[in-house]
Amino acid sequence: MSIWWSLHLRREAASVPLARRLLLGAMETAGVEDEIAHDLSLALSEACANAVEHGGEPGHSDHYRVTAFLDGDMCRIEVTDHGPGFPLRRRRELPGPPPPLELECGRGMHLIETLCDHARFGNQPGDGAVVSFDKILKWRADALLHAS
Repeated sequence: MSIWWSLHLRREAASVPLARRLLLGAMETAGVEDEIAHDLSLALSEACANAVEHGGEPGHSDHYRVTAFLDGDMCRIEVTDHGPGFPLRRRRELPGPPPPLELECGRGMHLIETLCDHARFGNQPGDGAVVSFDKILKWRADALLHAS
């Protein structure tokens, strides 16, 4: 079975837990193992927080989009915004070493890479960043959506 959903969210801090809770609810209902759901929700939180913080210029766009696909044993999540996007140099450097521990920010993309099976960081045509990540799903014994 395949399902997908898409959210258009305001670039406000309150949108991050909203997106995370919706994803966790969908994973719980589908029967995804808790550890996998937790990893995906943390990665989503990081991507959304980046979109909220960096995803738009003043007066440009106050929204970003989250799209999630569950297809068979794979989940793909994509977060797109309308900010300046990733500098070309930075995109080439990913993956790389995480920033030093004394820095308070800059770990989100590295965390996404660690939690997921595949992660991509790029730019949309025109403007904005695209962060997408995939993870192979594992299912609880009582899973509703998994076709054994």
